Amino acid sequence: MLHALKAIRMYKSKSKDTQQHITAEPQWLQLLAAAEKPRINLERVHSMAELEHTNAVMDYTERTLQVLEGLRLSFWIRELLEEVLAWSETAKGGSLEQRRAWQQQGINLFVHNIGSAQLYELYAASAIRTPKHEIIRTLIATHGLIGQYIRGEIPFVENLPLRSLTAEGWVTDGELREILMALNECIIAGVHEDLWSQVQDEARQIIGWIVDGTEHRDWTVKERLSRLRSGSIRHGEAMDKTYAELGKRITVEQQLAPLASRTLWYVESAMRDFSLEEMVKVFMLALHSEEWNQGNMQNTINTGNAENTGITEIKQIKQHDERISATSIHHISFEPLMNTMYYDYKGVKKLNIYKKRMIEKYLEQYSWEQLVTGQQLPYPHLGHRIERYSDVPDTLFVTFEFSPAAEKLIAFCIEAEKSPLYEQAVLLLFDLFGLRRDAYDRFHNEETYLADMNSSGDYKKVLLDYIVGKRVLDIGPGGGVLLDLIEQEKPEVEPIGIDISSNVIEALERKKQMESHRWHVMKGDALQLDQYVEAGTVDTVIFSSILHELYSYIERDGHRFNTDTVAAALRSAFQVLSPGGRILIRDGIMSEPESLKRRIRFLEPDGMQWLERYAADFKGRVITYERLSDHEVILPINDAMEFLYTYTWGEEAYVHEIQEQFGIFTPQAYEQCIRETLGEEADILMLRHFLQDGYTEALAERIMIMDEHGEPVALPDSTCLIVIEKKGRVLA
Repeated sequence: MLHALKAIRMYKSKSKDTQQHITAEPQWLQLLAAAEKPRINLERVHSMAELEHTNAVMDYTERTLQVLEGLRLSFWIRELLEEVLAWSETAKGGSLEQRRAWQQQGINLFVHNIGSAQLYELYAASAIRTPKHEIIRTLIATHGLIGQYIRGEIPFVENLPLRSLTAEGWVTDGELREILMALNECIIAGVHEDLWSQVQDEARQIIGWIVDGTEHRDWTVKERLSRLRSGSIRHGEAMDKTYAELGKRITVEQQLAPLASRTLWYVESAMRDFSLEEMVKVFMLALHSEEWNQGNMQNTINTGNAENTGITEIKQIKQHDERISATSIHHISFEPLMNTMYYDYKGVKKLNIYKKRMIEKYLEQYSWEQLVTGQQLPYPHLGHRIERYSDVPDTLFVTFEFSPAAEKLIAFCIEAEKSPLYEQAVLLLFDLFGLRRDAYDRFHNEETYLADMNSSGDYKKVLLDYIVGKRVLDIGPGGGVLLDLIEQEKPEVEPIGIDISSNVIEALERKKQMESHRWHVMKGDALQLDQYVEAGTVDTVIFSSILHELYSYIERDGHRFNTDTVAAALRSAFQVLSPGGRILIRDGIMSEPESLKRRIRFLEPDGMQWLERYAADFKGRVITYERLSDHEVILPINDAMEFLYTYTWGEEAYVHEIQEQFGIFTPQAYEQCIRETLGEEADILMLRHFLQDGYTEALAERIMIMDEHGEPVALPDSTCLIVIEKKGRVLA
C-alpha cells in the first residue's frame, strides 16, 4: 500500500482523542487534519450536514491516492505522484491560526494549487533544490488545471509551466506524457470514476499539446461559456439558441473579452442554476466594477475619523492601495457566491431558491447599457459585492450581499418550510423585495410539485377532445404534461405554454431541450395575454387547474380571492381568441345548493387537529363547523370538500394548499360569471362537473363522509369541465 494512503487510514482508525496529537504524522497530513473548516467545491457535495462530521478534503486526497495505487506505473513515477497528491490539497487545510500566518507570508490560499505548491516549498522542499523537488512543485502548482481547462475555467497558457520539465531535461517527453495522464486520472477519477471515462480522450489531446509544444488557440467566448455551463446544457439548456438570442442585444465576445487571460474559480458551482444571460450579467458586474477598473478595494482597515488617524496608518493605507492598484487581476473567484447559494434541507444540499430569485430580480433591473457603464443601481436589501484584498491582490472576489434583515428573513423562510408560518414568512420576503406572489409559487419543493403535475396526464387528456384550430395556449403549463399530450396526439397543432413563474419556464426549457419537443414556452401574465400574442390569433386557450390559482394569489382591489381576477383572465383569453376559437376550463367546482351539509367522521386520531389547524390557517374564507364529538363534525358541503382537498394532499403540500381555494364557483355561478364577463359573443358549449378519480380511494381509510342525518354518501363533485366558444366562423 502507498505510504500516504496507509498514513491516512491509520489516522482515521485512531480515536478522536488520539487524533488531536498528530505531530508524528507526515506534515501534509497534519495540515489536512488540522482543517477547521475545509475549503471545498460544493458542486459535488450532496449533503452539507455531513461536512460537520467529515473532512472532505482528506477524503478526496485519499480517493486520489486509491486511484494511483491501482495504476500500473514505474516505481519512481508512482513515488513522485504520491508526493504530489499528498500535498496538492494542503492549501485547503490548516487551522485558522495557521491560515492567518500563511496569508501574512504571502501564501495564496484562494488559488489552492498555487497555495499548495507554496506550502510544499515552505514545509517539504529542501534548501538545495533538486530536479525531483522542482518536478513535484511544478506538478502541484499546475494540479487540476487540465481539468479546469476542459471546464472552461482557465486559459491554456496556465499549463505552460509544465513544458519546463522537459526543457530543463528533468523528464523526457514520453515520461511527462505518462506522468500527466496518470496524475489527471487520479485527480478526475477521485471526483467520480465515471467522470474520467468521459474526459480522458480530451485530456490526452490537451496533454499532447502541452508535451509537443503545439501552438493552441484558446476557446472562443462562446465555447468557454458552453464549457462553464456544461451542467446546465446536460440538464436541457439550449446553449446555441440562447447565445444567439443574447447576441442580438449585446456583443458578448467584445464585452467578455477581458476574461480571456483570467482564471475563473467556482463558476459552475456558484452559477449553474442561473441562466446564461444572468451569468453574463454577473461577469459584466465584475468586469465593470471599480475594483476591476481602478484597482481599488473596499476599505477593510478601520481608519477611524480623520483627526485620530496617525501618519503611520495613513502611509500603510496608501501603500496598501498602491499595492492593489499595481497588481493586475489574474484570478476571479466566485467562491463567496457559491458558499451563499446552498443550505442543508432534510439532509440534502439544496439551492437557496430564495436568494436565487432575489438575485434574478436584482439582475433583471440592469439594462445592458447600465452594465457596460458600470452604473450602481439602488436596490433595497441586496447588492453585488466585488472585492480585492491586500494579501491576494491579483484575485477578484464576486458575490451578492443581502441586508441583515433580508438574511434573517430568508433564514426564517428556510426554518419555516414545514410549518404554517411558512406562507407568512414568504409573503414578508415578497413584500421586502416588492415581488408578485403568484410569480414565485412553491419555493422549496418546486421539483416535487412539477413531478406531481406531470403525473396528472390522464386527468388532463380529456381536454384534447375539445381543442380546435392550429394554435393552442396552455396557461400555467406546470411540468409540461399537457404540452406533451397535445404534441403527441395532435401533431398538426402548435402548443404554446405561458407561465409567470421563472422557475417553471426554466424547467420547461430544459425539458424541451433534453427531450427534443417542438412546443414553445414563454414567460407571461395570464391577465395580459395580448402583450405576448396578437389578438385574434389563438384558436384554443386552456386553463387546466389554473384559474383557482389566479383567484387565490393575485390581488385585485387590494385583496386576494377575488372573482374579478377570474373575469379578468377570461377577458384576456377571449381577446386573443380567433372567431370560432375556444376557452377550455378544467378546475375546481363548488356544490349546489350551498346550504347542504356534510358530516365527517375521522378514522385517524389526528383528523380533528387537522381540521382545527386548517380552519385557522385557510385564507380563502371562514371555514365553519360544529364539533359533534372528538372524531366527528358537521359543516357546509363546500367547506367540507375544500378541507378534504388539503387533507388528501397531506403534510408536505399543506403550507401551499391552505393558500389556495380550489372550488371558486358553483355551476350556476360559473355560468353567470362567464355570461356577464364575455357577453353575447360567447357560447357555453359544455359545463359539466364530476368527482375526480382518486379522492374516494385516498380518503377511504381516513374519513367517513355522511349527509347531515348520518347516512353514508359519496364525496361531492370536485372538478368541472367547461367549453366556451367565441362566435364566428367554425375552425377546422
